[in-house]
Amino acid sequence: MSPSANDRSPENHSPLASNLLLSLAITEMSVRDSRAGTGQPQSVLLTDPASDIMSLAAPPESMKVGLVYDPVYLQHDTGQHPENASRLVGITRLLEESGMKERLTEIPPEPASEGQLLLVHSAQHISRVQRVAESGGGWFDADTVASAGSYEAALHAAGGLSKAAEAVMTGVLDSAFALVRPPGHHATATRAMGFCLFNNIAVAAKHLQQSSNVSRILIVDFDVHHGNGTQETFYRDPGVLYFSTHQYPFYPGTGAIEEAGEGEGKGTTINVPLPAWCGDDEYYRVFQEILVPAAQRFQPQIILVSAGYDAHWADSISLMQLTVAGYTRLVLILQQLATELCHGRLVFTLEGGYNVEALAHSVRATLAVLLGDSEFEDPMPRPSHPRKAPELGAMLEQIRALHELS
Repeated sequence: MSPSANDRSPENHSPLASNLLLSLAITEMSVRDSRAGTGQPQSVLLTDPASDIMSLAAPPESMKVGLVYDPVYLQHDTGQHPENASRLVGITRLLEESGMKERLTEIPPEPASEGQLLLVHSAQHISRVQRVAESGGGWFDADTVASAGSYEAALHAAGGLSKAAEAVMTGVLDSAFALVRPPGHHATATRAMGFCLFNNIAVAAKHLQQSSNVSRILIVDFDVHHGNGTQETFYRDPGVLYFSTHQYPFYPGTGAIEEAGEGEGKGTTINVPLPAWCGDDEYYRVFQEILVPAAQRFQPQIILVSAGYDAHWADSISLMQLTVAGYTRLVLILQQLATELCHGRLVFTLEGGYNVEALAHSVRATLAVLLGDSEFEDPMPRPSHPRKAPELGAMLEQIRALHELS
């Protein structure tokens, strides 16, 4: 996953048109100094009181937001690996210090059952993960490691997310965030890879299909790496729309525009392979021009999100330029889609994000949106000399044509 392997000269940037699609009336957030390079925290307004449409769509203050977390996730001991326990420690510390954690509804995770895992993974794969952990740990490949506690952590990651998704689907909660590890979106039916042991979001989606008779699920994946395992799981399934933004070419090598599903699932995989140096405006444009019309056509009953925060400019594992404010704009779009299309049902699960400060503040900002807060602080505004972002117009037109999006 070395970013240097994908370093390339940025293309010329063309400013976004002033009349971007605003079908969900997501306001331009007040981030006046997010690119000023002052290095000082900036106050970010989440909703614009002057926007009549936005005020109609804003969530009530009484939103009941669930949080999946348990110390069992720290037992996945990866040492000095980029995906290590300090990620969750940093997030939970910030949530506690800010007073946000006490505003969330605790969801005690339960381990995924063998039956749940078998909806996605082969019996041989499940047994191998268990065997490696019980033998004291070991490496599945050059990137992916397990310790003695990893099997239990992985069971609780998949099970915790499934429990959160079911609680939101049944109306017990309005939305939820699964603060779990190991992450999941690279794990395939037969292979642990890319830091992932079991595919948490795929298990949760399959669980909803089986237990709650959900026929239309939207999975949005904004991790900087393509979720090859999630795509593979649902590539022929017309009941799951998988939408991914990811740096490309990059690990794991999948996620080209032409990968759009097969058989009955043709057209229900939408990949947006982004060149290096994309930032807030580029991601916002992609969500507005591709995700919004695709989701409105699909009419999901729930939205699940593989929330990887490794496209942040401070994350050394990638070559993107998102800010905390930029992530917040994406979450606002997702929240508005959920409000419009599926009674607000929206569930996030943690994937990547390896700069602990950027990760913690991005997760906190995501939860601020879910809770209906009006503003938050971005302590990491964009540096004073950002790289010039590429022009995406031709690529987005290709995606719109392939998927027949207006």
